[in-house]
Amino acid sequence: MFLGIEIGGTKLQLGIGPGDGSLRALLRLPVAPVGDAERIRRQILDAVPKLLSQAGLTCSDLGGIGFGFGGPVDDETRRVLKSHQVQGWADFPLAEWAAEQLQLPAVLGNDADVAGLAEALFGAGKGLSPIFYTNVGSGIGGALIIDGEIYRGSGRGAGEIGHLWSVYDVEQLGPRDWEVVEGRSSGWAISTLGKAENAAAVANAARAGDQHALAVIQQARRRYAIALSHVLALLAPRRIVLGGGVSLMDESLWLRPLRQELAAIAFPPFADCYDLVPAALGEEVVVHGALALARKRFPECGSRASALSS
Repeated sequence: MFLGIEIGGTKLQLGIGPGDGSLRALLRLPVAPVGDAERIRRQILDAVPKLLSQAGLTCSDLGGIGFGFGGPVDDETRRVLKSHQVQGWADFPLAEWAAEQLQLPAVLGNDADVAGLAEALFGAGKGLSPIFYTNVGSGIGGALIIDGEIYRGSGRGAGEIGHLWSVYDVEQLGPRDWEVVEGRSSGWAISTLGKAENAAAVANAARAGDQHALAVIQQARRRYAIALSHVLALLAPRRIVLGGGVSLMDESLWLRPLRQELAAIAFPPFADCYDLVPAALGEEVVVHGALALARKRFPECGSRASALSS
């Protein structure tokens, strides 16, 4: 068995499982908006004994820890580089801290990367390669999975679709048109531009016919389609898997027109080589990916994990 931990900007999830797409136990905890990294680390240490009790296991039954962290991480140093939501994570040696505190080997991954791994192995991308996973939530992340392995570039990440520069209306180009995709297409951007509490509220207003809300979502979606067209041209994935809260809005507002807009601008030779589908693993996707990452990194524990899961 392994311990999988998701550390996000608004939530903390911990799960125990063998890394095969199943869970033995799960805990979901909120992250305080005014909290910091130290508080989250205390939450983890407090939660692990409760999770083990829920699973009917002890720490000695675990073979390692996998993290899915909401921000860039460095493979070589096994350190967090930065969190865009929570203070106190910059240059933090998370894998080393976990190994010292919990006496277990640990592996560290970006949350979008491990979510993509889970969808490729157990979810909407199962049986296909390459898979490009992208989540639209408070930010926008991406991950390229090739033959069941995360592509990490030079070791600090890859597939960062949210940080592509995107211009939609080239006929009326102004200073604010030069923004990364996250600046107009993330959940945070949709809620800010839509003058609402969250992206779901903007979607509700759009369904009710609010023209401003409709325009905000249309602009977000079209810029996102441009970013996906770059992914297609550069990486030619067999399948694009859409995750994150924004992708859950009404299909008529997001998925259906996004498919049409992407098809209209896709590189023609690749236009019939891909499909665009929603993610399948729900809110636990990062935990599943973190567990799978731990299983890959610590394969010597695989036989014990299989025995305990049966």
